[in-house]
Amino acid sequence: MRWLVVLAMAFAAAGLHSATGAQAQQPLPASPETSLSGALSAACREDAAAFANFLTSDNATAYRALPAPQRTALMKRFVLLEDPGRPLLSTSATGHPVVRCDAPGVAIEMRFGETRSRENLAFIPMEIPLPGEPSRSITFGLVREGGNWKLLSVGLILLDIPSMAKQWEQADREAREEAAIAALRKLATALETYRRAYGKLPDALERLGPAPENGISPEAAGLVDAEISAGNKDGYAIRYRIVPAGGNLSEEESNQAAKFELAATPVEYGKIGRRSFFLDSGGVLRGGDKQGAVATSADPRIGSP
Repeated sequence: MRWLVVLAMAFAAAGLHSATGAQAQQPLPASPETSLSGALSAACREDAAAFANFLTSDNATAYRALPAPQRTALMKRFVLLEDPGRPLLSTSATGHPVVRCDAPGVAIEMRFGETRSRENLAFIPMEIPLPGEPSRSITFGLVREGGNWKLLSVGLILLDIPSMAKQWEQADREAREEAAIAALRKLATALETYRRAYGKLPDALERLGPAPENGISPEAAGLVDAEISAGNKDGYAIRYRIVPAGGNLSEEESNQAAKFELAATPVEYGKIGRRSFFLDSGGVLRGGDKQGAVATSADPRIGSP
């Protein structure tokens, strides 16, 4: 009985020592390969919340603040796919990780090379075979932050999402400005088409909009889409004004001689766009940075008709 008590006490002491050691032991940080595999898997799924976990703290904060389309666009660049897919992890014959992203109708395989690491930096070369194209090679840089490995660079480009966000915002503004110009030119063409069809300019842009199933009419000519006919385009407000013809003219002559003016102004200056635009019936485009004010015929000319 004495031996049983001693043996039980020995087992209890061993268990206590083991538990104490387990509590004192700190979890080992993930390897650079594991972190990169996790980032690519999240990008494959287009899981923005998971992807942000593999970014440095500053980049993660900036990334979460991006509009959803920009967050998705960045993840697409990492896996070279447009649609979300299912990530599959495996190991190559050389013992290196392989991340495969299976998307509808296409799959991309990302093959890791030998990791080069020194202190808090690691660099992982990667080869991506592409069907019918030469393989792409790139090296990912990672940095140890808070005990975990985070994405630092892609190739020779430092992953600086705050700066990238500013560039994307500028690109988006310019794209919306170009869309507003295109909308004005489309409206100008539609207005002249309407005049040829019905003998005069429409009283309002709404009359240029989509036609019902029973056919076009002066009230719904079907010349532009619903957004533009409502006086909107990607955050720009569009104004339309008829300039009556002067002189002693008949009604028909007056209708044919009448001119029009179109203007597009950003609803939220700076966020939507910086430039305001003005287009007359002669096809002359004018405008500039009006601080959100409406452009007029007195503004500088932009390009050629």
